[in-house]
Amino acid sequence: MTTETVEVSETFTSIQGESTYAGLPCFFIRLAGCNLSCSYCDTPQARVPGKPVQWTQLVRECIESDTAIAEITGGEPLLQPLFPDLASSLRERTRRPVLVETNGSRDISIIPDRVTAIMDIKTPGSGMSQAMDMANIERLRPHDEVKFVLLDRADYEWARQITRTQRLWDLCRAVLFSPAHGRLDPATLAGWIVDDRLPVRLNLQLHKILGVR
Repeated sequence: MTTETVEVSETFTSIQGESTYAGLPCFFIRLAGCNLSCSYCDTPQARVPGKPVQWTQLVRECIESDTAIAEITGGEPLLQPLFPDLASSLRERTRRPVLVETNGSRDISIIPDRVTAIMDIKTPGSGMSQAMDMANIERLRPHDEVKFVLLDRADYEWARQITRTQRLWDLCRAVLFSPAHGRLDPATLAGWIVDDRLPVRLNLQLHKILGVR
């Protein structure tokens, strides 16, 4: 990998499946490499090295895709030194919303100001909660979003405590509670949220419901 490239697992165009931007056509840049090993990982292929691609080429591909939004995902995008350059250029050149999905283990302050972080807070069920940089909660900006992927009731109660204690709804645009696909019934999670009157958004993986990538 040269000083002008990032390691890419794949690029593709699809429907944005998660976050408050769900349902919009989106150009995805999936960067390769991850520092975590979550129990529910659904993209293990992105954990291994990818192919080096000029980051300027990725910007051109995004412009040509003519989608409503763009997302940099992984793997863990923040591991790559040229991530800030790629994210900034995508936002400036495309003039469309740019999202970055990050696992929350790396300092999110490197994410450019006009780029939206979709930051995971890893639950005990993920097996990776100890890897979280909890100082990232203080680094959240009003346009960022926080996501908890939940495997069971214990994960829900853990996430509920953090959400209430930190008043996450005051720190960012949305707090997303996501049932781990095939592990937690979405209707059950919805019931818990309603019973607790928790000001969070039920976040389903729309792309999996539709059967698209």
